[in-house]
Amino acid sequence: MAHKAGFVNIVGNPNVGKSTLMNLLVGERISIATFKAQTTRHRIMGILNTPEMQICFSDTPGVLKPNYKLQEQMLHFSESALQDADVLLYVTDMVEKADKNTDFLQKVQKMKVPVLVLINKIDLSNQQALTQKVEEWHAVLPQAEIIPISALHQFNVDVVLRRIEALLPESPAYFEKDQWTDKPARFFVTEIIREKILLYYDKEIPYSVEVAVEQFKETEKLIRINAVIYVERDSQKGIIIGHQGVALKKVSTEARKSLEKFFGKSIYLQTYVKVDKDWRSSEAAMKNYGYDLD
Repeated sequence: MAHKAGFVNIVGNPNVGKSTLMNLLVGERISIATFKAQTTRHRIMGILNTPEMQICFSDTPGVLKPNYKLQEQMLHFSESALQDADVLLYVTDMVEKADKNTDFLQKVQKMKVPVLVLINKIDLSNQQALTQKVEEWHAVLPQAEIIPISALHQFNVDVVLRRIEALLPESPAYFEKDQWTDKPARFFVTEIIREKILLYYDKEIPYSVEVAVEQFKETEKLIRINAVIYVERDSQKGIIIGHQGVALKKVSTEARKSLEKFFGKSIYLQTYVKVDKDWRSSEAAMKNYGYDLD
């Protein structure tokens, strides 16, 4: 039996469950998944390996109309996923209208590779509404296969995986078979800290935050990490730290617990908060934080 390999890219609007689905398909907790929109900022690869195949999944930011440089780059990540996919997963849900973000959908309509439309969160609806939603998506993307799923309850996720396996082209592996992502360890440190900030703070604060790792020293049993949380305003710095440092301590404690689970080692984590004024609108700052703007 010939070996199969390919790139399966996951796209869709914010908050439809792309990251939750990605983590289920890969079997690793790679993409942070919270209830807040714009959680994913980068294009994140998770690699599923078996003796017969290698599936390179790619999670992308939610498609949106950009208001500043960071969102422009997030949209670029999503659009780039249309260029190199062997199979495209377009994730939507029972609430979202099929004509949302028509500019992006028009690009999906022109794709020559297989497209699977995954209607997520069907556990929140009924059969009549689902039938209507399927008809809506058939009209918008007539070339696509449509599969109803519930990522939360893992319903039909196995069906999606089997369809992907059937659609993958024959190819040797693109990565070593023991590799499960294309991102370095430091990247996951920043993502886990940012996840805790998304969960703990309200309103605009989480979206004004970027995290950078200044030290990552690993021994056999311990990883020492120094991380800086950057915000855009002095007032935001005070909110992140909280009264007598209580808020920052809570975030750091929760992040340390998740990091220990992720790396399987004890973690010594120190966090600091600094101001980088209007970094989301600065190309120089964004390049420093690992956003490729070329």
